[in-house]
Amino acid sequence: MSGITKTIPQKDGIEAVEALYAGASGEFEFHMAGKPSRLNIGDYVYTIWQDMVVGRCQVTRIEHGAVNPDSGKPRSLIFVKTPGEKLEKAYSRKGHRGTRYYDGEGWGK
Repeated sequence: MSGITKTIPQKDGIEAVEALYAGASGEFEFHMAGKPSRLNIGDYVYTIWQDMVVGRCQVTRIEHGAVNPDSGKPRSLIFVKTPGEKLEKAYSRKGHRGTRYYDGEGWGK
């Protein structure tokens, strides 16, 4: 299933990653510069930690028109359902930093 990848910053720690895949049902907000042209409700946000895809969360809604508080540039808010699906064994996505479109290749292998 297609979607985007989002790298979890090192400064947020492994706790930020674990919080997406454990605990009660809820929602988490990612952001993306501009207006995503190929991301739809039902797609996935694949999370990357230390150059490895560790899991995915399904997109539940997308809100356009937000503004980056640092740069003033437009961005979209991507809301996902939590807890997401965590892989038993993460796989490499080296060099896939920040936000990128991703077709899910390698998921679940």
